[in-house]
Amino acid sequence: MITRQDKNVARKRRHFRVRKKIFGTPAIPRLNVFRSQKHIYAQLIDDEGGITLLSASSLDPSVREGKSTGATKEAARQVGALVAKKAQEKGIKEVVFDRGGYLYHGRVKELAEGAREAGLEF
Repeated sequence: MITRQDKNVARKRRHFRVRKKIFGTPAIPRLNVFRSQKHIYAQLIDDEGGITLLSASSLDPSVREGKSTGATKEAARQVGALVAKKAQEKGIKEVVFDRGGYLYHGRVKELAEGAREAGLEF
């Protein structure tokens, strides 16, 4: 039987493998995605300075209103749009997408499409 812990270990292994190639700079930061069972989180990270430039999640009041959980595709798309809006306010137009070892499917895909629709390029 495959447990949730085994799946997370495999995801982390994939994520480290991808992170060897993906690197965020102050001009083109890394858009990192983390998905839990109840929520989805996105961060723009400058790997040169080792800092998080901004973040958004399904816990944000503008995304959360009227929903009992943030574990939906609709919430993920709203988080993507929110992170794109915050990035544009800081003058960031282009990012590198780091899917965090998750498949580009479902909530991760919706977050990426929401960010693209709101104006981020990657």
